[in-house]
Amino acid sequence: MTHKPIFRRYIISSKKAKMIVDKSFRIAPVDKRVYGSFIEHLGRAVYNGIYQPGHASADEEGFRTDVLELVKELQVPIIRYPGGNFVSNFFWEDSVGPKEQRKKRLDLAWRTLETNEFGLGEFSNWTKKAGSDIMMAVNLGTRGIADALNLLEYCNLDTDTYYSNLRKSHGVKEPYSIKTWCLGNEMDGPWQMGHKTAYEYGRLAAETAKAMKEMDSSLEFVSCGSSNVDMATFPEWEAVSLEQDYDYVDYISLHQYYGNQDNDTEDFLAKTQDLERFIHTVTATCDYIKAKKRSRKTLNLSFDEWNVWFHSKAADSDEMANRPWQTAPHLLEDIYDFEDALLVGLILITFLKHADRLKIACLAQLVNVIAPIMTDNEGGAFRQSIYYPFLHASRYGRGTALTPVISSTCHDTSRHGEVTDIDAAAVYNEEKEEVTIFAVNRCAGQDIPFEADLNSFEGYRVIEYLAMENDDMKAVNSLTGEKVTPYSKKEYQMEDGIFTTIMKSCSWNVIRLGK
Repeated sequence: MTHKPIFRRYIISSKKAKMIVDKSFRIAPVDKRVYGSFIEHLGRAVYNGIYQPGHASADEEGFRTDVLELVKELQVPIIRYPGGNFVSNFFWEDSVGPKEQRKKRLDLAWRTLETNEFGLGEFSNWTKKAGSDIMMAVNLGTRGIADALNLLEYCNLDTDTYYSNLRKSHGVKEPYSIKTWCLGNEMDGPWQMGHKTAYEYGRLAAETAKAMKEMDSSLEFVSCGSSNVDMATFPEWEAVSLEQDYDYVDYISLHQYYGNQDNDTEDFLAKTQDLERFIHTVTATCDYIKAKKRSRKTLNLSFDEWNVWFHSKAADSDEMANRPWQTAPHLLEDIYDFEDALLVGLILITFLKHADRLKIACLAQLVNVIAPIMTDNEGGAFRQSIYYPFLHASRYGRGTALTPVISSTCHDTSRHGEVTDIDAAAVYNEEKEEVTIFAVNRCAGQDIPFEADLNSFEGYRVIEYLAMENDDMKAVNSLTGEKVTPYSKKEYQMEDGIFTTIMKSCSWNVIRLGK
């Protein structure tokens, strides 16, 4: 089927972009866990987020069904829990068993009160309803090996032993069978409860993983990498810690958040240049340790915290400093605008380009706290702007990532130099006989003619062309209405294996083709 192109009449530009999409140029299969997310006991993520007994939408377990439906729509395969900074002073035993017997605790990470009304068992039940697996984090801040082993026995073993029997006494006969475990959280950070040196952490992580594998040899482990690329100890932290625990872990974590503090849209949309360097540096460090240890094992990456985060920071600092020890206060509730959605799309494109080593990623977080889904305590829930690129990637970015061969004109940015006008990735789902192009025009004020050569996909036609476009970069969604949404774009042409369109200035584009 061919659509007559409807190009904007006023465009007279030398700018253009061309992409070759060839099924033979493959990076690697996309691990579905790259579309994972994160729930931490922080702010309203749990209480008044996924869990709110008495709410009009709450089911028999107190889970908000309006939130569940939005989560299921995203098709999130794995969710990291229970933190984050929260995990470094988490006493898991307080979160299981009869609710009336659970201890209230001070959460030192976010200076709030944790009631433990919602715990491990409740989260397991919730993830089953959401269709997700659990990525569990163990406390290596204020606790250690013994507590990690106790938690593992409680979660995964069906033996006649104390913690396994304790789970059964709580009404959970079958083990949770959690396979992916984070060995602490951001242990390089001086803000972290139980902050350690790289050597201290590496030794503890090695011994913890070694002991846990004695109990369950099928487990996968994530070693803590640097908390962000700007840490003074990066990447020495990775090198020193991995020299200790490389033989016992499967992934190393990366964490990074971005913001547009300077209100410079084009430079903000160039921040994936920093992301590229971050990924390359961590990968190179892993491979250096592999070579140094004469290992045959290749360590992969878990980007288990990533998002835009800067809108709420001033309010958060005031709340924690001046009104501590509240239960489920409003913290980290960034309201995302259109340009934030574009950067999230660009980050997902970058992840797909590194599908050979990046196997897990967790959008931080899922509900209310720097999240694609927001709720009102008394009312409904809504999709933030960032919801949509994540939705599209999760739905259509499954298969094999293809090497993006792109030639594009460029533009200058204030801090990142010259960057391409258009960035893009492609995923081939051979089973469904579909290929999807994800592309962002990040050039402000310029619509860009775009051409994709798909001649290796003989007989393919355009199934759908989704786009998000907005003249207002600061447009946001809310309970009262969504100003940032995708629509089905008809302004394209597909002829003789060549797809052509004009991508609007600052736009998110999803081009789906199939037989």
